[in-house]
Amino acid sequence: MALDMHDIGKAIYGTSQQIQKGVKSLYDHAKAYAEAEQQYRMQLAREIMRLRDEKLPVTVINDVARGNLAKVKYKRDLAELTYKTSRDMLNALQGQLSGLQTLYRRQDEI
Repeated sequence: MALDMHDIGKAIYGTSQQIQKGVKSLYDHAKAYAEAEQQYRMQLAREIMRLRDEKLPVTVINDVARGNLAKVKYKRDLAELTYKTSRDMLNALQGQLSGLQTLYRRQDEI
């Protein structure tokens, strides 16, 4: 089944709309990731200082602090993966758009 110019044009338009929405979504995910990273680092620093004040042996402070903040780190990691997944999906849409544009040009030549 061959696609006609109209169908390809509609597909190009639809993909362009998805990319526009994806850019906005990517910004939101990037911001959430940055905020989660900031929150984790600030809480980690506070936790390390608290454990030092409690005279915990220096050799275990980092491990204990990270263990105590496992939920915060989970949220940070989830935000990072959400951002990276959104970025990869946006790249896939851009590749799809490029393929559709090539198909449109080739169809025009026929």
